[in-house]
Parts: sequence; C-alpha cells; structure tokens
Amino acid sequence: MATNSMHNLTTLIKRLEAATSRLEDMAQSEVNPSATTNGLPPAAGTNAAALSKAGSSGLPGSGPKEATQPLPPAIADFDALMNGDVKKFVNMGEDLGGLVAEQAAAVLRAFAAERKVLIISTKSKKPDIQAPVYMEMLRELTVTMGAVSEIREANRASPVFRHLTTVSEGISMLGWITIEPKPADFVTDTLGSSQYYGNQVLKEYKDKDRSHVEWVHAFYRIFKSLSAYIKQHYPTGITWNSRDGLEPQEALRQAQSQQPSAPSAGGPAPPPPPPPLPNFDNAPPPPPMPPNGTSTARSGGGGGTDMGAVFTQLSQGEAVTKNLRKVDPSSQTHKNPSLRAGATVPTRSDSQTSVNSASGRGKSPIPGKKPKPESMRTKKPPRKELDGNKWLIENFESPAEGMIEIDASISHSILITKCSKTTIRVLNKANAISIDSSSQVSLVIDSLVSSIDVIKTPRFEVQVLGTLPTMMLDQVDGATIYLSKESLNTEIFTSKCSAINVNIPGPGEDDDYKECPLPEQLKTVIRGGKVFSEVVEHAG
Repeated sequence: MATNSMHNLTTLIKRLEAATSRLEDMAQSEVNPSATTNGLPPAAGTNAAALSKAGSSGLPGSGPKEATQPLPPAIADFDALMNGDVKKFVNMGEDLGGLVAEQAAAVLRAFAAERKVLIISTKSKKPDIQAPVYMEMLRELTVTMGAVSEIREANRASPVFRHLTTVSEGISMLGWITIEPKPADFVTDTLGSSQYYGNQVLKEYKDKDRSHVEWVHAFYRIFKSLSAYIKQHYPTGITWNSRDGLEPQEALRQAQSQQPSAPSAGGPAPPPPPPPLPNFDNAPPPPPMPPNGTSTARSGGGGGTDMGAVFTQLSQGEAVTKNLRKVDPSSQTHKNPSLRAGATVPTRSDSQTSVNSASGRGKSPIPGKKPKPESMRTKKPPRKELDGNKWLIENFESPAEGMIEIDASISHSILITKCSKTTIRVLNKANAISIDSSSQVSLVIDSLVSSIDVIKTPRFEVQVLGTLPTMMLDQVDGATIYLSKESLNTEIFTSKCSAINVNIPGPGEDDDYKECPLPEQLKTVIRGGKVFSEVVEHAG
C-alpha cells in the first residue's frame, strides 16, 4: 500500500515539473517577440530573413491581399482627387484654424466614406435601392455628410458662419452617387447653392485676407474636379459588378470586416482596468461642525483667517479706515482739472479686474466705431470685372454709357453691390445673381439656374424674359417684378419687405400686365395651443 502511494506521488511530481517547464517556455517566448514571425514560431534552422520573406507572402497576420492588387482606375482616380484638390482644401482650412479646420476635416472623412461605397460597387452586384443593405452601404456616408452640416448648425453665432454655410451647402455634392442618369449635372447645380454664401465670403475678405479668398476658390475647384471625374468614370451613374460580383450582403460584410488588426503580443500592454468604486458602507461619519456654525477651512489652501475675523474688523466702525493711505492733493482730479484731460489710469496686466487677466472678471467689450454715413464715405471707382466664374459689378451711379451689359454663361454668378440708378442687362443664361446695398437698380435677365437674392436694395426693378426658379428679397422697400409666361412658377420669398408688386402677363399677347401686390400684414391667432397666421385682406 505504501509502495503504491509512493509511486503515485512520484508520478504527480514529474507531471508538475513537465507543466512548469512548458509554462517557462511559453513565458520566454512572450518576452522575446523576435522568436515569432506573424504569430508563428520559427522552425529549427530558419533564419530571420527567410521568416520575414515568408511572413510577407501571405502568412496569417500579414497585410490583406487587396493591398497588393492594383486598384481599379475609378478608385485610383478618386484617390488622386482626394490627395489633390480635397487635400489642398483641408490644408487651407487647417491654416485658418478653428471651426473652419474642424469642418474641413469632416469633409475629408465624408470623401473617405464615399470611397468605401465606390470600392463596394466594384465588388458587388447592384442592390435594390429600397433594400436595407443599400441603406446600410450609404449609412456612413450619410452620417459624415450630416456631421459637416451639424458644425454649421451648432455655431450660428460664429464670425465664420458664412464659411461653414458655404461648405455645408456644398457637401451635398457627394450625393451624386445616388443620381441617375446625369450625376455630373447634380454636382454643377449644387455649386450654385454653395456659391451664394461663398461669394459673400469673397466680398468680405477680398481686401482683408487673401487666405480666405483662396480657401473659397479651393472649395470651388473640388466641384470642377469631381464633375470631371464623374463624366470620365460614371457618366450615367454609379456602376456595379454585375458579371462576377458578390451578393450585396457579402460585399458589405467583407468591407466592414476590413478593420485595423489588434496590436501584436510584442506591442505595448493594454491600459490597466479602472479602480474599483469606493465602498461607503463602512465609511467614518463626517467631522462635527465647529461651534457657532463657522467653518474652519482656510482660504487659499491654509493661509488667512476665518470669517469670524472679518466680522470682527467690520465691527470696529470708523477705526477700520485708519490705516488707509491718504491721497495727495496734487493727484486728486476734482482739484486738478488738467488730470481729467489726460489718459485714463492704466490697469496692471496682472490685476484681477484687468480685461486680459485670465483670473479676473470679464468686462464688456469696447463698442466699435459707428460707420460713416454714405454721403461722407470716399467713393470708389466703378468696377466691372470677371473674376473666375464671378462677375463683380460695383460702385456704378448713373453710368454715362447707360445700360451695363453682361455677357454671362451658365457657370457665372453675378454680384452687384453699391450701385445706384443703374440699369443692368444680363445676356444668356447665368447661374445666380446677388444684389446688396444698392438703390434704384433695374435688372433685365434672360434666365437663371438658381436664384436672385436682393438685400437692402430699395426701389428695385427686375424683368424676367425666360425662366427663374427662385427670388429672395430681404429688407427691400419698394420692388417691381415683371414675370414672363415661362417664369410663372417662380417662388418669391420676402423678409422685412414692403411695397412689393408682381406683374404677371395677361392671357393674350396684347393684354396688359396684371399687378399683384404681395401681402405685408399678417394676423396671428392661437388655437388649441398652436399659432396660426393668415394674410389680412382689406375690402372696399
């Protein structure tokens, strides 16, 4: 019996020694990462060069096979677009900094999301546009495009709000991926919405900071490059791999599974777990309150006296001021009027009440100077210039040549500012027209792609000979609009306007125009907790 027990103990000890030896070998292999290649132990007699060559030829843990395969021409050209015009725009946004840089980075992420959709289209059969898998393919693109607009919505009071709006209006160009049969035209039309705000940035910064002007032009170039890319690779819409492509669900699954691999065993250790939550079950009771309810805490981390000493000093009465320094009569402004004529007393930069002090209380900013009246401003010379795709018409007042003619094209936008008693004729079909801070301006146009925006321009007149989708009036006092039969579907938006009359043609060729005033008075009532507004009509 004793001999059998001794034999079993010896066998157990040998098994424990064998297990210990294996654990030591495993621990040594983890300490020395060079002993493995791509997660596989090296064979005897295999040198490091052979292991490296084997590791790069497709062993587990090596890079994906797609990295060694040539990219399709459409993807390669899209990468060139991102590394070219998109990257330049992002770099210029980073130079401007702040919210502009943050939004530019969001634009780059949106282009990267669209690149993923294009890669999926080269591997997948065409999905049903109503299927959930198609919506899942576009989900990341939709989220990143929405992030660009959210930056604008969250910073409406920002001084660069027009910058943010220019980009948020233009980021919808990435939606061409869902347009058929002419996606390039969709990108061109989107440029018109972005140019309305981008041209305002150009006007504001053209004489102040050229970096903002170059930033706007860099964003405009993305539209042109993207439109040329679409015309080359997807003239009628995005194409799919219908011949030997995967099912849409499988292609999407493979695209989502290509995520960055986890760190290897030789990499840095993961962060430690968070400390456990404190246990208040056996916590000691709080210290008792001092007598009279006064606190024993010291201000400033231990120096000074408690509030009882403060009340003691206040109870001294008039004696509390006996240690104050007397002001010399020569420094008293009520006895020396000449001191009041000088500059104000400077404030120390480290003062607690200094505006520049980080710890001091902030003060209201000094109000800026009021702008000079228009009659006292220096008049600048008239200007009629084509800058890229934008016509600039400025500072015209009763021009001697009479009517100003503009030979426009479908990609041209026209900006009219600070003109008075001027008639402008726009030939051919243009993109958009913006009129700001002018008076008694008469405009005759053929057709527009986008809209006419009129701001702070009293006694304004416009005649439309062709088509006009939209007209927006803001702070206009007195306007006369003549529409043609082709432009009866024009949408007119007014804000803080008065005396606006729309003239529409009669049913016959010889019939007179019919004048229709736009309403100015609204009646608002509350019914059932909701607000309802209706136009006030005057009878009689």
